[in-house]
Amino acid sequence: MKKWLYLIADFSYGEEKIKAALDASVDYIQLREKDISAREYLLRAKRLREITKYYHTKLIINDRLDIAALSGADGVHLGQEDIPIGDARVFLGAEKIIGATAKTVDQAKEAVEAGADYLGSGAWFSTMTKKDAVPISEVVYQKILKEAPIPNVAVGGITRANCEKPLSLGASGLAISAGILKVQDPWTETVKIRQILEQWEK
Repeated sequence: MKKWLYLIADFSYGEEKIKAALDASVDYIQLREKDISAREYLLRAKRLREITKYYHTKLIINDRLDIAALSGADGVHLGQEDIPIGDARVFLGAEKIIGATAKTVDQAKEAVEAGADYLGSGAWFSTMTKKDAVPISEVVYQKILKEAPIPNVAVGGITRANCEKPLSLGASGLAISAGILKVQDPWTETVKIRQILEQWEK
């Protein structure tokens, strides 16, 4: 089964770095922008929609249903404090992708019952993008995988050096931000991570 490479990005990394990663083959890209106006968020989302159409990468918007709908994104990723999944489905329609953050077994079960298409679980390692992220244990992650039979992407401080741990436990893919976009050559780093993912597909 194909393992997903799921890039989490914002435009502070620079458009060229984002394009370089996409050029090396990324399955999903989540736009996660903080501390900017709704107007600017929408402009960036529309720009990234244009870029992702060229690379055939699915675009997911973090948190914001309105931005996802207005930008023509493929879906939205919702945290525990965001709009409930059921309401998001009514708003976006059946064809859109809805992902959900699940850090506990109960959260994972609730998301599946509400109709989420995939889960993101972590944090696996310390991360600069979410300094308040609580680490997930291997035991909890394995229970989530067992109780929630939809794809689960490991997230939180993941890099090429440490990414095989969640894969060894059964992760459907890897959500990576700084581990790709902060390196000097995002294209090469993406290729190398993709090679690791392919080894776990066998």
